[in-house]
Amino acid sequence: MHRRRTAPGYRFEYSHWALLVNLDRLAALPESTGLVRYNRRGLVSFHDRDHGPCDGSPLRPWFDRVLAGQGLDRAGGPAWLLMQPRVLGVGFNPLSLWFGWHRDGRLLAVLAEVHNTFGDRHGYLLHRQGADLGGAVRSRASKCFHVSPFLPLAGEYDFRIRMDEARLTVGIRYSREGENTLTAVQTGSRRPLTGPALLRALARPLPGGAGTLAAIHWQALKIWLRGGRYHPRPAPPQRHITRGGQGPPR
Repeated sequence: MHRRRTAPGYRFEYSHWALLVNLDRLAALPESTGLVRYNRRGLVSFHDRDHGPCDGSPLRPWFDRVLAGQGLDRAGGPAWLLMQPRVLGVGFNPLSLWFGWHRDGRLLAVLAEVHNTFGDRHGYLLHRQGADLGGAVRSRASKCFHVSPFLPLAGEYDFRIRMDEARLTVGIRYSREGENTLTAVQTGSRRPLTGPALLRALARPLPGGAGTLAAIHWQALKIWLRGGRYHPRPAPPQRHITRGGQGPPR
């Protein structure tokens, strides 16, 4: 759900699905359903080049280096990625979430990686210097990456992320000059990745990246027709990742 709270006010909601994958078991993805391909073309496929450094290199070592750059050592703990795979070769992820746990069970960091429709990407790394983020991540980061052409670059994000064995909830509130401008919420139920479950997901409306891109442009057109002010795309930040976590949401 997205709700625009500044003029022109607007709200829309979609149902979709995503995959939550263990970065240590990516090569085993095809075994889970027989339908998912890893670094190969297929009905549903996961490609290393679509995520992280986007150069096709293994993702787990890259994520480890990102965290190590912030002084975070997971001591071999698990790392997971929530994302939308490619469907019939087309993929697009408005938001991907990387989760990094310490071996002792502490959630050390969440990387919120944002992609825009111009082909740019940027990550907000949420952590508290090695302290356990707990079951409900609450963090804040200054906006430094252009996403919607109908919103300015300035402002702040408040992140609220909760994931357990049954549910996922992601809430992002964008505000500027103390005004709540946009609220985005994503909720979902966790289910085992099986062939029948994946086929049911593919039968939903807007399956995969093509449907997501179509929905984004359709909603943007309606905002523009309602008088939304267009903001030209600025140059993306030179750094791929910035640090969040300056404090709890206001």
